[in-house]
Amino acid sequence: MNHFVLSEINIYPIKSLGGISLSKAQLEDKGLQYDRRWMLVDEEGIFITQRKHFELALLEVNITEGKLVVSHKTSPQQTISFALDEDTGVQIPVVIWNDTATGLEVNTMVSKWFSDFLQFNVRLVKMPLVEKRLVDPRYAANDEVVSFADGYPCLLIGQSSLDGLNEKLQDPIRMDRFRPNFVFTGGVPHIEDTFKTFYIGETLFSAVKPCARCVLITIDQQTGEKGQEPLRTLAGYRTINKKIMFGQNLLHQHNGVIAVGDELKVIDWKTED
Repeated sequence: MNHFVLSEINIYPIKSLGGISLSKAQLEDKGLQYDRRWMLVDEEGIFITQRKHFELALLEVNITEGKLVVSHKTSPQQTISFALDEDTGVQIPVVIWNDTATGLEVNTMVSKWFSDFLQFNVRLVKMPLVEKRLVDPRYAANDEVVSFADGYPCLLIGQSSLDGLNEKLQDPIRMDRFRPNFVFTGGVPHIEDTFKTFYIGETLFSAVKPCARCVLITIDQQTGEKGQEPLRTLAGYRTINKKIMFGQNLLHQHNGVIAVGDELKVIDWKTED
């Protein structure tokens, strides 16, 4: 009998910057509180990520005393902070993949700090509370909404999936390459692929789509350096319909508090087509 336990909760307040590990978190309509509620955009409003700008991995994020603090991992004197509720009130159309949404610039000083870091003009925007960016209707059940995340409110990965991958790699990697919101222990590698509906604590989730992986997972989140792994190794055994899959995208049916140590109880399992 499998016994699954939540072992990690992670949020990534600014899209493509460092994450924050939590012992418990509030789950809201758009996903975990503060997760991907901010995002860097270029002068055309197009989102900016580590896929092209590896150095973003070197920026770590913390939340303290009502402020979001960004600092450089190797040069801690490079830092900027702003209030969680701060914005200019000026609406900016922003683009995430095929979606158009609205962002509010935090302030021009913060945007300049990031522009100086990246050496081209960017703006840091936050998602307005009233913004309703819809999940892909092919997978949504009840017009679910999402933050500035790539497409879904939450991502789940089993610790055994990473352990199985690391057995195949010459140099083991950390889970932060995959930027999950939830990590759980128990079961065989990729058992999350078989989850259909399940509870974490008192909250009901659905695993709606495997997560297709890209070059971002080849970036070392401690150094900002790019390599070929683990994408090359995963291509050998995790390619499905010409895409490399690792982890499950989730939708949830109601909000609540999620805590490390919560049991993950599978209600329905996916069956083979």
